[in-house]
Amino acid sequence: MTDNKKPSTPEELNLVNLDDEKPSTGKPLRSQQWYGKLDKDGFIHRSWMKNQGLPDHSFDGRPIIGICNSWSELTPCNAHLRELAEYVKRGVWEAGGVPLEFPVMSLGETQMKPTAMLFRNLMSMDVEESMRAYGIDGVVLLGGCDKTTPAQLMGACSVDLPTIIVSSGPMLNGKYRGQDIGSGTDVWKFSEAVRGGHMSLDEFMRAESGMSRSRGTCMTMGTASTMSCLVEALGMSLPENGTLPAVDARRQALSHLTGRRIVEMVKEDLKPSDILTKSAFENAIRANAAVGGSTNAVMHLLAIAGRVGVDLSLDDWDRIGAEIPCLVDLMPSGKYLMEDFHYAGGFPALIERMRHLFDMDTKSVTGVSLGESMQGAECFNDDVIRTLDNPLRDKAGIAVLRGNLSPLGAIIKPSAATPALLQHKGKAVVFENIEDYKARVDDPELDIDADSIMVLKGCGPKGYPGMPEVGNMALPSKLLEQGITDMVRISDARMSGTAFGTVVLHVAPESTIGGPLALVENGDEISLDVAGRSLHLHISDEEMQARKAKWQPEESEYHRGYAKLYIDHVLQADQGADLDFLVGKSGSVVKRESH
Repeated sequence: MTDNKKPSTPEELNLVNLDDEKPSTGKPLRSQQWYGKLDKDGFIHRSWMKNQGLPDHSFDGRPIIGICNSWSELTPCNAHLRELAEYVKRGVWEAGGVPLEFPVMSLGETQMKPTAMLFRNLMSMDVEESMRAYGIDGVVLLGGCDKTTPAQLMGACSVDLPTIIVSSGPMLNGKYRGQDIGSGTDVWKFSEAVRGGHMSLDEFMRAESGMSRSRGTCMTMGTASTMSCLVEALGMSLPENGTLPAVDARRQALSHLTGRRIVEMVKEDLKPSDILTKSAFENAIRANAAVGGSTNAVMHLLAIAGRVGVDLSLDDWDRIGAEIPCLVDLMPSGKYLMEDFHYAGGFPALIERMRHLFDMDTKSVTGVSLGESMQGAECFNDDVIRTLDNPLRDKAGIAVLRGNLSPLGAIIKPSAATPALLQHKGKAVVFENIEDYKARVDDPELDIDADSIMVLKGCGPKGYPGMPEVGNMALPSKLLEQGITDMVRISDARMSGTAFGTVVLHVAPESTIGGPLALVENGDEISLDVAGRSLHLHISDEEMQARKAKWQPEESEYHRGYAKLYIDHVLQADQGADLDFLVGKSGSVVKRESH
């Protein structure tokens, strides 16, 4: 005001009353409960925000968009998200919204100990409480690294404001000696080669510099790439989000378009609960099989479904995904990498090729159905995205195993396993915990052969804690030297989405709470029958009960802090390993003011 006239109306203040400015739904914008009030509280909320240079009309009733940024230099996959946030802001401003960026805890999969999974639920709490406490109308989630995407989406679902995702995108293909190498997948291969005497330590170290040669997530179909594709299948991102390389300028353009779209979503009041239906989750399960996706997706989708109120179970994974073929020839199941997948047409081309297997009528953040948003996508390389009559794997879905060793379920990824081992009977070689495994696996006196079954205990949600990615145990060096490259391995742990092998994971209930896995002894015979969906320990019920009666839990070394909270409240793997008190949602309403 320059004429010294005292403003007397909301219009002169460039403000609106709560009932004046409403989106097409007729509901007033949530942000106006913070920024639209003509009283002390409104003064406080607006005044302090203005110290960032925001003019009066920023608070005239236009949508306030939160940009939830998991940027961190300790999370290499997400280290460029500050830059992408600027492109999101351009789109928000262009569409008439006000973008406000806020940080959340960031989970660097390759950097955090004992495992990033321990902190997924903590990050989800950070996202949820930040979204609820601040005066935003919608949110753009910027994530990428394995646990950041599910953590952010879990938190957002518990608030249920309009939400859209921009992933950080995969790195460029790794390069070593003129060949493409894949993050994670080739680490496991090279490490085994060194331990087996087939690769020198010098060669191993030289490969290190060529593997991660640009910003972005793993360029194999690890958990990060899997989740970025699955959020596209769920309808929670714009098309091509799943595969666009991190350094491709089109990801910046996608971020800009996402900023525009979230403003429209706020006006439409299009929320996660409108999009994340049972059919959407079923599409994601199908997509996981079609791309040869990570086993970690099982727990993440179960946890997300629990937040949004959708009844999803391990049985759904087996029922829906088992018969779906894997068409994407990509590490670790195949040979190509994410760059190749995108240039071949990306996730839209895959869905278009398989549209008869998906529910194409599900809603998406685009405002139209999944089918409409993918319409017309083309495949440009049938070697990378294979045709239905030439799949990489005919039946590629995650298999759920049950039996007296896994009464609540265990899982295996057949597309990454050795076919000859998918039906196998062998004697158990038991490691009581990860320290026991590391101490004895390379002992020349270890009583083990290629037909043995390696069993690892103490690595479930409560036991480690956090359920680390150690299930793909490295084979004993004496067997590697003999040319053995795969064995059946069983644990209550997880494995990296970049890993491979005949690995049974997520055995529930876990050994730390006295699940049957805790009772396995050296020399016990175990049968794995993936086709029959069975995992059986060959001891009598009477012997099982006798061992159970003698079993004693180990005392936890965690007595305080978040780890103690986690251990006390984490659910088992078959329920998504969320914290029991976080399942469900509390919504976005905050009734009390701060002053």
